[in-house]
This record gives sequence, C-alpha cells and structure tokens, in this order.
Amino acid sequence: MPTFVIIGAGLAGAKAAETLRAEGFTGDIVLVGSERERPYERPPLSKGYLQGSTELAKVYVHDAEWYDAQGVDLRLGTTATSIDPRARVVALATGEGRDVVASQPYDKLLIATGASPRVLGVEGAGLDGVHYLRTVADSQALRNAFARGGDVVIVGAGWIGLETAAAARQAGCSVTVVEPDPTPLHRTFGASVGEIFAALHRTRGVEFRLGASVQALRGTSGVQEVVTSEGEVLPAADVVVGIGAAPNVEIGRTAGLEIADGILVDASLRTSDPDIYAAGDVAEAVNPLLGRRIRVEHWANALNGGPAAARAMLGQDVVYDRVPYFFTDQFDLGMEFSGDVTGHDQVVYRGDPAIRAGATPEFLVFWVKQGRVLAGMNVNVWDVTQEIQALVRAGQEGRAVDLGRLADSEVPLGDLLA
Repeated sequence: MPTFVIIGAGLAGAKAAETLRAEGFTGDIVLVGSERERPYERPPLSKGYLQGSTELAKVYVHDAEWYDAQGVDLRLGTTATSIDPRARVVALATGEGRDVVASQPYDKLLIATGASPRVLGVEGAGLDGVHYLRTVADSQALRNAFARGGDVVIVGAGWIGLETAAAARQAGCSVTVVEPDPTPLHRTFGASVGEIFAALHRTRGVEFRLGASVQALRGTSGVQEVVTSEGEVLPAADVVVGIGAAPNVEIGRTAGLEIADGILVDASLRTSDPDIYAAGDVAEAVNPLLGRRIRVEHWANALNGGPAAARAMLGQDVVYDRVPYFFTDQFDLGMEFSGDVTGHDQVVYRGDPAIRAGATPEFLVFWVKQGRVLAGMNVNVWDVTQEIQALVRAGQEGRAVDLGRLADSEVPLGDLLA
C-alpha cells in the first residue's frame, strides 16, 4: 500500500490530505507538523481572532476527530529534518529536545512548510515586548499586549503591519507605524492606492513615520523606546515586527531540489524530483496564466494549492493557473484583491476612493496595461470577485477593455467583455 507524506500541517497540508481521501486514495497519509496545534488557518490571527471577534475553535481546518476518522496519521510536535530522495525517506525529530529521530518512508511527498517572519536585525530586537505574528501563540500574545493598552509601534506597513495596527487601535492603544517606503503597501499597489490605506488609518488615529526605518530598540528587561533613522525616539510598550516572510526552503535545499525565491515547481506543483511536490508559501510555481514563476504567500494559495498538489500526486493532469487572490479587513474597510499588478501603466478607479471620517468607503480599483486589466480590487463592494477575475484572465491573455466603461459604475462588469 503506498504512503504519501506531507511535511507541514498548515492549511495547504491539511487540505491536501483532505483531497487525497476525497479523490479515493486508500493508502497511508502521514501529516507532519512542528507545531502542537492541529492545522489551522492563519488569516484570523491578524484579523478576527486577534480582535477577539473569532473564537479559537473557528480557526482550525478540521475538527480534532477528523484525522482519525479519515485515517490521517497526524504527527504534531514533529519536525522533518531531512529528505533522502534516493531512499525516499524523511527523517523526523520529535520530543521536547527534537532529539528522537525516526525514519518515515514515502512513495510521494508534499512539502508545505510555509514561511517564517523575517527578523528585525537591530540593537534591542531581542527585548521582551517585541512581537512577530505567525502562530496562534503569537496572536494570543498580541491580544494580551493590546488589552493592556499603551504605546504600540508597528515596524512595516504591509498587510501584517496594517492589520495589527487596526487591531491595536481598536483595542485602545496608541499606534505608530514606521515604514521606509513613501506609503503603506507601496511595493504591492503603488503610491495612489497606498495613500488610501494611509488615510484610512490616519482617520482612525494611527500615526505614520514614512520614509523612516528602525535603527534600535531600547529598554531594560523589556522594550520601552524605538529609535528611528530620523533620530526620533518613540515610546513603545510593545513592538510588532511585520517586515515580510522568508519561505522555509531549507529541507528542500538539503535534499538537492531546485531553489530560487522558493522551492521551484512546475504548473503541476512538481519539484525537480518527480516524486516530490511543493505547495503554499514555500512554492515558487510556474503560473501559465501570468507566463512566469510566482511565489504567493496568501491564504487562497494554500487553500487551493494543497488540493492541486494532492491531485497531481495521484497522477491527475493538473495545471495550477489560478488568479492570485487575497483579502483584508481593517477597521470598516473590507477588501478583496485579484491578479498581479506587475507592469501596469495606469490605475483606474470605479467609484469614489476618498477616505472620510464617519463614512464607509465603497469603490473598485483596476491596474491596467495598455487597456488590459492585470488586477482588480473591490473595497466594501461584494460578490464581484468572479467578474473581476474574468477581467484579469482576459487581460492576462491579451484582451483590452474600454477604460471609460471600466470606470463607469453604471456599466456592469460582466458587460465589459461582451
């Protein structure tokens, strides 16, 4: 009977195991996770669970009983330390000291090891009160910190930075965000859309130090001050570091797999070894729609990539060409984004993007190149993702639309491709 091993008990790994059973696989499934929590989804950690509106029970991918019921050998608190592709064996370390080693044979292997937060490399970064956000325990520590109130400094104005800033502010903390770029999300969206998010936070009392970086953290046993590159000293009872994440590729590297920004996989999520696959944050995949490799760190990629890899492991003809998608919730702004803005030459708005105190924004944004829609974002406008993704697919395939009609709220999105 064949054995499929999945390294990484997160969303991608858990959904891969679910799909293997749903597709009729009757062999052994071993799901290995270094955390002691059963597989869970990460978006609530910076959104609902962090804010206290989502119960912990809601973050888990499956009920605790599901794994035994489905015959999935879930090994928590277990770290895969190496892969021997020739012998098709994974070395596993368990126990408190990670010093008890076992060998796990496999017929097919999926690497879904995710990513780890990039660490702030300045003086004082090891002080108490300096937080990163990746795990349930991290989110709980932040909830406790925000409940105390006080001064919070956020390092980085990306998604983690902005979502934790919103949660801290809603908890009553004084919040300052330090970001080297001229706007939040500058590298993701560009200046004009970045300014929208800056305005959203400013109207809620968040302060920004843009064009500045953190030079040092000061304190005795715990952090008390943040020193910026401008020489400003910011009071801080807690510091949240959100400066990106690095894919956990080391186990693939030592196994001799091809590595670039992530573990390189083809459009079927197969690595350079035909019996090893990779999915989720760790995979740098060929996306036939975009015509290049991309590595996507968002929830939807884990949700959909794990099942795609599972089907490919079963020998099905899989082409993973989904439109990249992610979402955020910050204060009263809910947003969904689809596509890839790379190479855009114009930003087109549908509706009024102005942020006003006391008013909930509702608008769409499109990133276009020579009339072709490359990406779209809906802000507090719902049930339009399918139409936006259709525009993105058409744009990536070379089809242009009338930009005047694209900006006209009276023209249904579905009519733009008619």
